[in-house]
Amino acid sequence: MALQGSYIGTIKNNLTEKSAIDFLLATDNRFRRPNVFERKEILRNLNLPLTYTRAFDIVYLPNPEVTNILDVSVSEITLIELKTTQKKLINNPDGFFFGATENEFSLAQTLGIRYMFCFISLHAESAKYICLTLDELETRIKRKRIQYQINI
Repeated sequence: MALQGSYIGTIKNNLTEKSAIDFLLATDNRFRRPNVFERKEILRNLNLPLTYTRAFDIVYLPNPEVTNILDVSVSEITLIELKTTQKKLINNPDGFFFGATENEFSLAQTLGIRYMFCFISLHAESAKYICLTLDELETRIKRKRIQYQINI
């Protein structure tokens, strides 16, 4: 049975992610948050299964003047998965602890440099972000373990 604290944690995490998205959108207008339809169309245009719909949070476009995400060739779009913390990280992403799904790693491997993990510190003294490809991330990983999430 889920405890009330787990729901509060989920709500807090959702608010932190929303703050991170707002931070990025305010920082650079080439970052865009696609809606569900746009996510699916991007994946279809990349000839990828829709099981990856939740494996990215935002996209990065080459031109800030673009008004419609779907007007951009998918070969020019970078898919971005956000990893967010409120922790003070002077040398972001050093000290970052995060979870990632198999789908995120699989999509990153498939797309190469067109998929990035974006590490965002929202702490007032270290508010900044850094985006890394899977190859760049793997050179920085100190420890990696697998955790199973099981529904019965």
